[in-house]
Amino acid sequence: MERILSHFFTSETAKKAGYIIETRPLPQFSMDPPVTGLTFDSRKAEPGNLYFALPGLHYDGHAFVPEAVKRGASVVIHQDELACYQPGIVYIKVKDARFAMSPVADAFYGFPSKYLSVIGVTGTEGKSTTVYLIYQLLKLAGKPAGFISTVQFDDGSGEQRNPEHQTTPEATRTHQLLARMREQGAEYAVLEASSHGLSGKTNRLGDVAFDVGVMTNVTHEHLEFHGNWEQYRDDKANLFRALDRCAHEKLTRGPDSANLKKRVPCFGVINGDDPSAAYFASATTHISYTYSTRGADADLRLQKIEGSMAGNWYEAIIRKTNEAVDIRDQLPGAFNAGNVLAGLLTVSRLLSAPVTELIPLVRRLKPVRGRMTAVRRGQPFEVLVDFAHTPSSFKAVFPALAKQARKNRARIISLFGSAGDRDTQKRSEQGRIAAEWSDVIILTDEDPRSEDPLEILEQIAEGIPKGKRGEDLFLIPNRPAAIRTAFTLARPKDAVLLLGKGHENSIIYASETKPYDEIGEAEKALAELGYSL
Repeated sequence: MERILSHFFTSETAKKAGYIIETRPLPQFSMDPPVTGLTFDSRKAEPGNLYFALPGLHYDGHAFVPEAVKRGASVVIHQDELACYQPGIVYIKVKDARFAMSPVADAFYGFPSKYLSVIGVTGTEGKSTTVYLIYQLLKLAGKPAGFISTVQFDDGSGEQRNPEHQTTPEATRTHQLLARMREQGAEYAVLEASSHGLSGKTNRLGDVAFDVGVMTNVTHEHLEFHGNWEQYRDDKANLFRALDRCAHEKLTRGPDSANLKKRVPCFGVINGDDPSAAYFASATTHISYTYSTRGADADLRLQKIEGSMAGNWYEAIIRKTNEAVDIRDQLPGAFNAGNVLAGLLTVSRLLSAPVTELIPLVRRLKPVRGRMTAVRRGQPFEVLVDFAHTPSSFKAVFPALAKQARKNRARIISLFGSAGDRDTQKRSEQGRIAAEWSDVIILTDEDPRSEDPLEILEQIAEGIPKGKRGEDLFLIPNRPAAIRTAFTLARPKDAVLLLGKGHENSIIYASETKPYDEIGEAEKALAELGYSL
């Protein structure tokens, strides 16, 4: 307990959050209970746990302090005054309980990120895929690595599906997974760094010692949280600022290296095609390398590409040597080219290896579940599941698929929704873009949360003024029913796109969270229609 509090007093993030305001018992820590674990869910509190009382939109953790204590919590960190203080419990009042989770978790788990080379990936689209590709390239190159993404994670014990909806887990979970990676012998950790996780409001990643920052793009998302696009971009740039803030003398690994330190290379990797590229490069004093899929001058750029749902071929130019190289992957969709280039640049600089040495590994890269995943049960039409849920991701997904559909004289049937309690400005734009490329549009639930599901769909439909209800535009809130309608309407060679849920395992409503698996639901619906492998 003293070690944890000592770190909290001295950490940079704690200075921003505000020092401990008050502890009970006072004035010294006359009680120093051993802390057995950290939790912010009173229902999961166990004997000896430290419980964080977090304020929230729907529930306030301060109201559940008695329950946490009843279940065995011996330490409580809170920011508001409590109704009662039970004897035998250490209460710590701070300025911001959520902010405090990061330095406390970092200390509790033994500062794990300082023992690892940590790569953070941020952006509006492509984060999960780029994280997974970097992780795979490191593993294929023989380097022990772990990762945390929206879709999956590997804490050193193998890949597992991520059961949470959060892109970046709370600080307690993040540092726990990093500690497990370290225990399992990992040298590298690749983290999906969301704008929420990088924001000073949550501080989920505030005490992660990043060595590398990767930016895929910055478009339009989560303005309901950040307030405006400028703040959204600024919060994402915190990843690059962290490269300067974090201590770069990290413990190396090995049997004789307990007290030996080495300098880990710090750098950025940036999508040079993005208008915010210079902004991110200026956020750190460390060098940033660039990639381009549009032929712009960059450290690694494409000049030719041929894409398909079965894989892609592209010719790239390495600026340092002015060498043209062929790259082939087995990833669905040409839009994955940027993610591959980002992965190659990152691992090349991390390992001080030429890009040409890594290119043969690209053929062995696997796609992410729920990212342009084909569902096949013998049906005569194509079914693709993807996580695309923003205007910019729609722009990336639709054109190539439309080109292929036109070649086959087929139609595109697109099914999607928009999340409730989130950015409302994007809804009509989603509808407009989908209408530009789709022959039939079916609007359905994504995660309505506290909003009226049908009202969300009507807001999307405002961007589809020429849609004829019941003919080429359908509003069906129930997602399983909407999928069955899409399949019923599909003709041979048509492409049915199921967008917005991808890998996620639930649909969130106001009164409940329903278990849900888009790929499984699609397979079930096809089976009901008589299709089988």
